[in-house]
Amino acid sequence: MSSAQLDTDFLNTVDKLNNSEGPFPADFLLRAYAYYKRATQNQNRPGSKKPLVNAFKANAMLQIKDMTEDEAKQAYIELVNDYFNNK
Repeated sequence: MSSAQLDTDFLNTVDKLNNSEGPFPADFLLRAYAYYKRATQNQNRPGSKKPLVNAFKANAMLQIKDMTEDEAKQAYIELVNDYFNNK
């Protein structure tokens, strides 16, 4: 898949998730969060007001720290599509 196609698919998948009604499982949301942050090269620290939530988010991001931007985009797409296909 070309880089341009991957970008398009990623953005479409982000829109798909953002426009969907929850609730979603916590583990799904944590993985989606981590993949999204890595895919967009967002290095900002988690910004929840709850320290425990920040810890879970930071841990999720740490687990994928060696992924490339494109690998994270692909993983995000697969995660979201798998969730909705198996829902």
